[in-house]
Amino acid sequence: MAKNLILIIALALLVTLPAAAQSDDDFDNELSYGINLNSNGGLLGGAFVRKSWFFKESFYQLAGLEIVEIKHPKENRLYHPNSGDNFIAGKQNHFFSVRPHYGLEHVLFRKAAESGVQVNAVVAGGPSLGLLVPYYIRYDYGGGFGGDVRTEAYDPNKHLSFENTLGSSNVFTGLGETNVNFGLHAKMGLSFEYGRYRESITGIEVGFMLEQFFKEMVMIPQTENYSTFTSVYLNIYYGRRK
Repeated sequence: MAKNLILIIALALLVTLPAAAQSDDDFDNELSYGINLNSNGGLLGGAFVRKSWFFKESFYQLAGLEIVEIKHPKENRLYHPNSGDNFIAGKQNHFFSVRPHYGLEHVLFRKAAESGVQVNAVVAGGPSLGLLVPYYIRYDYGGGFGGDVRTEAYDPNKHLSFENTLGSSNVFTGLGETNVNFGLHAKMGLSFEYGRYRESITGIEVGFMLEQFFKEMVMIPQTENYSTFTSVYLNIYYGRRK
């Protein structure tokens, strides 16, 4: 079903109508950027940048790039009493999705020239790059009291005791060992733009995201992992238009 939905949205992006003259209220192009919050990413999901330009009356083309972190729903953060640090039990990989996308934006309700709210419908899709970055921990081979501490990528066959896990390292530690995977994504949403002046915008976009990878994205090997991800998202953005 996920693949069928992606196909339907992709076909929708190919639908074009005869070009119409640009109205006085339309802008030539817009650049916006902001943060992403989604139901798979915790408090702060990621960030994005997007470029929009005039296509036809009330329609705009858009192209953008979004980078978000996806977390496993069964992540369990533990604290070590001796180190005071924390780690995620059984986690083997951080998972980031890099999403270049193209789409269309349709103005449903246009705001007044100097104030008000503009409502747009947004549909977009494109390829996905799934980055699995090894999750590094500080493991004490001396029994959990700091005797022989080594920073290593978590291995469920090697690091058998959570009591000996003193904490985790930052994501940059495993960045050079990133495993790249490929997939597709599509989204549909509504954006609400605010702006006192026509040249600047501040807004939010809410919608639904579907993402399909060609293999399972293994984050926690001891539990079920997935190749299909769905989420509800909220983008908060700021931009300029001309």
